[in-house]
Amino acid sequence: MDRKSVIVLIVCVLLFLSWPYLVNKLFPPKPLPPGATNNVALTTNQAALGTNVPVLSAATNVPVAASAPPIKPSAPEELQVIENPEALYTFTTHGGGLKQVELKEFQESVTCESKKKPGKLAALNKRGFVPVPGLMGDGALEGVGVYKQPKTEGGGMRAEKELPGGLFVIKEFQPTSNFLVAIKWRIENRGPQPVSVGAHQVVVGKAAPVGLDEDPTFLGVYWYNHTAKGDEHVDQNYFANKRGCGIIPSTPRTERRETGSFDWAAAHDQFFTLALMPKEPAPELLIVQTNLPPPTAEERAANPKALAKPFGFQTSLGYPAVIIATNQPLERHFDLYAGPKEYQTLVRIAGRMKNKIDLVMDYDGFFGWFAQVLLSSMNGLNKLGLPYWAAIISITVIIKLLFWPLTNASTKSMKRMAALQPQMKAIQEKFKDDPPKMNRKMMEFMKEHRVNPMGGCLPVLLQMPVFFGFFLMIKSAIELRGAGFLWACDLSKPDTVFIISLLGAHVPINPLPLLMGVTMLWQARLTPVAPGMDPMQQNIMKYMPLMFLFILYNFSSGLTLYWTVQNLLSIAQMKITRAKDDPAAPAAAIVKPAIKPVGPAANPPRKKK
Repeated sequence: MDRKSVIVLIVCVLLFLSWPYLVNKLFPPKPLPPGATNNVALTTNQAALGTNVPVLSAATNVPVAASAPPIKPSAPEELQVIENPEALYTFTTHGGGLKQVELKEFQESVTCESKKKPGKLAALNKRGFVPVPGLMGDGALEGVGVYKQPKTEGGGMRAEKELPGGLFVIKEFQPTSNFLVAIKWRIENRGPQPVSVGAHQVVVGKAAPVGLDEDPTFLGVYWYNHTAKGDEHVDQNYFANKRGCGIIPSTPRTERRETGSFDWAAAHDQFFTLALMPKEPAPELLIVQTNLPPPTAEERAANPKALAKPFGFQTSLGYPAVIIATNQPLERHFDLYAGPKEYQTLVRIAGRMKNKIDLVMDYDGFFGWFAQVLLSSMNGLNKLGLPYWAAIISITVIIKLLFWPLTNASTKSMKRMAALQPQMKAIQEKFKDDPPKMNRKMMEFMKEHRVNPMGGCLPVLLQMPVFFGFFLMIKSAIELRGAGFLWACDLSKPDTVFIISLLGAHVPINPLPLLMGVTMLWQARLTPVAPGMDPMQQNIMKYMPLMFLFILYNFSSGLTLYWTVQNLLSIAQMKITRAKDDPAAPAAAIVKPAIKPVGPAANPPRKKK
């Protein structure tokens, strides 16, 4: 590769790495516009209720802004905590619901220091403005007072509040197993006449970072629309509304509203989720992006990677206006899952409730099947006593052994093609003016010598689904959170050992991706060159691994561990194949002329008798 090509390659790599930074500098994100009200779509049904029915009203009956927290009651907040073997559930009198759920088996952040000295528990909905399942969309529906929260038998909780017009809001909570909470939600009309209740939303929870240093690209909301018979997802890309590779200015979105028949909605981060599953499908879904309080000075000092401007997605299920007759309560039942994205647990729940809640793992589709198989294999090896890093290496070795015959045949085919390259060039030169005939002769020649031009690509293509399966599995497998390997304290994150400051930017030093890049370069130099490839293409193929290094540099260390071991096994296979080959075999294959000589040598002059 000449100097100009090297310079162009370096500039392209630097541009690739600095692209997000340049875009944010040239086109800074616009501030979010004032949020619309939550009443826009649903309150249109209010006119259908008639004018002879009293409408619920109170001093607080004002539209609730979608992007702003609700007005808190003036009475002081009281908290009640109930506990089971899996979690601590904190209930608040402001909203009468779950303010947060702390998971006993998981820490808020996983670092090398936290393994020695455990810190705070991972808390879901901790940064939410509204408890689960709080009411929004109609200020009168929440009233001006606070909820009474007596505990019930069996370790449950009951929240109750009186509204104007003889209405009472009652919520009953009963934590069960598998991180589930059974919720019975109802509005009772104890007054003398029917009362109309405006359109409202039942809060699912907030997708927000559990740890202050969490990657915000993993935040989002999943939902299952029974009408469309499929799951959908939204994340920060939708709300950022970037176009043209992120360089065309556009106005950020503030909310996403969907109508249909929703079996569930789940606000999630990388490893945890809050999923609300109504017994009867909800007719509307509302997702609002909101800013979260920035970390305090103490939090930033304890965690330098803390996000300066954290954000989240408030999610709720919407219901239309309704008339509640005397002594005829409006009642709804929900199941709340507040826990880790643990595949087997979610599969059990989905099988029992028949609602496909396991789709929050993103294991659907072609590559999702590979992710399921790999996760089951990894957990099975772990149950046999192997740590997760050893399970990943073992799976890599097993995959390599399964593909060994195919890869071995491919390596030999590529070597034969390299040995036959002079004859193939001669065919190309002879029939260069007749491309169809040249291609036909080339195919006949390769068939005669039993070589396949696709032999080198086929093993790579067959292993790509495994790679993408590993990527899907590792990015959301809670089992790998906190699993260590040598210097890497968490296989679900990059194995950063220290950070250096370079030209004002903080550059992490991740050893595993660097080792992966070295092994990829080594493997590229051992791979036989395909015939007919010009020197420029050969150099590009040799240095192509550098691009993978930059792409995967900040990916999880579990993924780079798999790829590094895969490269080392491929290198070992190439060396074993070369050692077993007979050095005289390639030469023998070339002794037999593949085509007749061209030119004067083809018809030598005869000697006169």
